[in-house]
Amino acid sequence: MQKPEPAVNADTIFTVSDASVILKGVVETAFPRIKIRGELSQITRATSGHMYMTIKDSGAAIQMIIWRGTPIAFKLEEGMEVVVTGRFTTYPARSNYQIIVNEIEMAGVGAILKMLEMRKQKLALEGLFDESRKKPLPHLPQTIGVVTSPTGAAFQDIQNRLRERFPVHVLLYPATVQGESAAREVAAGIEYFNRMNNVDVIIVARGGGALEDLLPFSEEIVVRAAAASHIPLISGVGHEPDWMLIDYAADVRAPTPTGAAEMVVPTKLALSQEIDNLWHHISNAFLARLNSAKQRIESIVIKSPRQTVMEQAQRIDDIGRTMDIIINSKLQNAAQKIANMSSFGNILHPKMTALNQSVAHLGQMLNSLSYKNVLARGYAIVRDKDDKIITNTNGGTPNSIEFADGVLKL
Repeated sequence: MQKPEPAVNADTIFTVSDASVILKGVVETAFPRIKIRGELSQITRATSGHMYMTIKDSGAAIQMIIWRGTPIAFKLEEGMEVVVTGRFTTYPARSNYQIIVNEIEMAGVGAILKMLEMRKQKLALEGLFDESRKKPLPHLPQTIGVVTSPTGAAFQDIQNRLRERFPVHVLLYPATVQGESAAREVAAGIEYFNRMNNVDVIIVARGGGALEDLLPFSEEIVVRAAAASHIPLISGVGHEPDWMLIDYAADVRAPTPTGAAEMVVPTKLALSQEIDNLWHHISNAFLARLNSAKQRIESIVIKSPRQTVMEQAQRIDDIGRTMDIIINSKLQNAAQKIANMSSFGNILHPKMTALNQSVAHLGQMLNSLSYKNVLARGYAIVRDKDDKIITNTNGGTPNSIEFADGVLKL
């Protein structure tokens, strides 16, 4: 690099302010535009909206300012390697120099992909990409919510394809799809439709572009909003080769915005064919049931009233024969019992004779053992006043004497 010529006379004496102005002019003139590659650190956002940070490498660090309104295609993070484009200037109040940033981009596709892979792994560990979270798309949605730019080609492509296939009501949530605010606006659109619950399915769409331009759809705020959506969500961002992190969190990933429109509604022809197939299925099922009912009806034999009466008479005859058999059996059993009872007298007479003889014998034994027989032989029984028998001379005062023919009171 060529050494610059001295900007001032060495013998001239300046005030501090004058020297600062001269230095500022020299720096800004010498570096009207410069690109610097390094790692971001100490990122802060002031209440004014301006951003202050440092870009550094292993040997030095330079302060930077990004004025509010400067377009940024991705979220700035600590440790991110970037290439900034801007101009050098000084800040006399602090006697330091800094870069006013006009553009900022990631330092190559490799750095971007590495960052996305690390973020993908982090979100995957939280379960945001699990298949169990996926919801099926409605078969025939009545209202479709679209989150995209109202002026972009993506929204026009979606509307055109919906009109061609199966016109439905479309609600647009206008969102910036590129730049620093894009991620917040897209997430806000997803959350809006979920909060209002006024659509059957959501399409998040954007046309193709450079990898840096599509980064808002890989921001955590967008991925988390898509994963938290209770309304089925289709991601139609970029073209077929482009894979953003929202594609993993969405219920369905479409290759393009037009592809998202094709997934969400069927064509009129496909719907007509589906209705025809359903009609044929219903018709065949109805005819099969009708033929089955016809066969059952034909198998029914209708009997004449005379035949019915004859069958009932035959049934009565069968019942009568059964009753005759039962009654005759009962009568025979009763006759047998009566016959058995008529012979009971012949069996009972000998037993009664033997019983009378036993009674007479017992009577004779009772008479022979009675004390009356003893009294009849001349004996007597002496009793006291308590009617107790006196058996000796000291037994008490006699009150009565019993003889065989009676009792004598004393």
